Amino acid sequence: MLGLSRTAVKQALNRLRHKGEIASPARGVYVIVPPEYRALGCLPADQFIPALMAHSETPYYAGLLSAAQYHGAAHHRPQEFQVMLSKPRRPISCGKVRVVFHVRKHIAAVPVQHFNTLRGTVAVSSPEATAFDLVGYEAKIGGLDAVATILLDLADQLDPAKLAALAPTVPLPWLQRLGYLLEHIDEAPRAKALKEYVRAHARDATVLQPPVHKENPYPRSQDWKLILNANVEAET
Repeated sequence: MLGLSRTAVKQALNRLRHKGEIASPARGVYVIVPPEYRALGCLPADQFIPALMAHSETPYYAGLLSAAQYHGAAHHRPQEFQVMLSKPRRPISCGKVRVVFHVRKHIAAVPVQHFNTLRGTVAVSSPEATAFDLVGYEAKIGGLDAVATILLDLADQLDPAKLAALAPTVPLPWLQRLGYLLEHIDEAPRAKALKEYVRAHARDATVLQPPVHKENPYPRSQDWKLILNANVEAET
């Protein structure tokens, strides 16, 4: 389009990059860095990840702490932008911006919402899908205490019917742990349908906090078929 050779374009891009006017979040991909983001050294992740994923034709959604923040649960401000993909991908570092990727099976079945950014929209897991993911990937966000704390902020947005609709699409232990944690933070009505699902489908008890040997003498929750091998405390 510029009428220049590939070498000349690369040289021009490198000059602009050294001046801080553009950044490269991935090989062969460049973004313009407006003056207001020069100190950041890149665009915010939610302003380039949608285009990057579209360029590589990769299904994605912003999840975990990043999704929780979009839904108003900002108790734990994420230090990195967390993205869910169907296949592994190395983290991205662009200036002071860091993006980490986690593999999510059956990603097409995860309901998302689209939030406006200054450069389009970004796909974010729904509040209900976010709640399940937080439990399923608790080790990536600081453990069950962090999950319970975020659920305190997120609970008002959780639709019990939507939680129940997602139940068949997530691993049963995620459902058991989420239901227990909702009761633990005094949100039992939102977990009622999940409890009915557990009663109908759970055959064996699982641990609240993986991984621990089930044979250890921990108390149990019969309602959720959980071995309570962790004391969960939410920050208020």
